[in-house]
Amino acid sequence: MFDVADTIVITSYFVIVTGSSDRQVAAIADEIEDVLREQGGVKPIGREGLSEHKWVLLDFADVVVHVFQPEEREFYRLEKLWSDAPRLDLPESEPSTEAR
Repeated sequence: MFDVADTIVITSYFVIVTGSSDRQVAAIADEIEDVLREQGGVKPIGREGLSEHKWVLLDFADVVVHVFQPEEREFYRLEKLWSDAPRLDLPESEPSTEAR
């Protein structure tokens, strides 16, 4: 997670996540949306890349989440692009075990 608030005006944070396959990228993006909606009442204002699941972008206004497959993450190298922004560690969480 990068704090980009002092760098750009369109958002405050970038979260960058990797999934190893189309299915995993889709599942990660779906879980992020579900948890934020259920626990915070937050819905994305924009969603991109859902048809191919190579790079899914979820825009929650103050937070933009990028879910990449490894090849796309390496190609776009957002960590390098935003390396001047403060990097924040997110706490580890357990996978959801609730049936949906």
